Amino acid sequence: MSNPQEPYQQGQRLDAPQQPPLPPQQLPGQSGPAYQAPAGTYPEPGPFGLPGQQPPVKSRRKLWIILAGVGGVLLLVVLGIIILVTVVGSATNQAKGLADSFTKLVISGQSSQAYDEYLDPALKEQLSKEAFITGVGTLEMNDQCKPSYNDLQVSTENGVKTADVAGVITCEGKEVDLAYRFEGTDDLKMTNIKLRPKA
Repeated sequence: MSNPQEPYQQGQRLDAPQQPPLPPQQLPGQSGPAYQAPAGTYPEPGPFGLPGQQPPVKSRRKLWIILAGVGGVLLLVVLGIIILVTVVGSATNQAKGLADSFTKLVISGQSSQAYDEYLDPALKEQLSKEAFITGVGTLEMNDQCKPSYNDLQVSTENGVKTADVAGVITCEGKEVDLAYRFEGTDDLKMTNIKLRPKA
C-alpha cells in the first residue's frame, strides 16, 4: 500500500478534486450580479481590429458631382449639335426653296416676275430686266423641263448667309446648266446667276 506522503509514481492515478467554474467577475462599483454572455456571442473583430466596428461609409457626393458635370457637358454638346443641324438645315432648305421657286418661274415663262422678286439690287444694276428676259428666252424652256440640284452649299460669315446652288434643268432633247448664288441676312437675294445650255 502506498503512503500518502510518497511522491507520485508512474502508473499511479491522481484523483484531483474538480473545481467549480469561477463565478463571473463583478466590476468595482457595480451592484447586482454581473452579466456573462454565452460563449461565442462576442462580435468578431472588424477590419480595423475593434470589435463590432464597421468601416466608415465613403461619401459618394464627389462621384455624383463628377457624373452630373459630365452629364451636363454631354447635354450641352448634344443641344449644340441639334441647334447647328437645325440652323444649317433651315438655311439649306431656304436656299433650295428659293432656287426651286426661281427656276420654276423662269421655266414657265414668268421671267419678269423672277427678276423682280429674286434678284439682288446689285445684280439688277449689272443685268437689265430686258437683257435677262431675252437671255432666258433663248434657252427655249417649257413646262416639260425639270430642275435637279446636285450641289448646294450654305455658309454664314459675320451674320451674312451665303448659298451656292448648282444643278441641271432637263428638257426634252437638251439640258441647261444652272448656278445661283444667294446672299443676305434674313431675306436671301440672288447675287449671281448662270443659265446656259450644257456643252
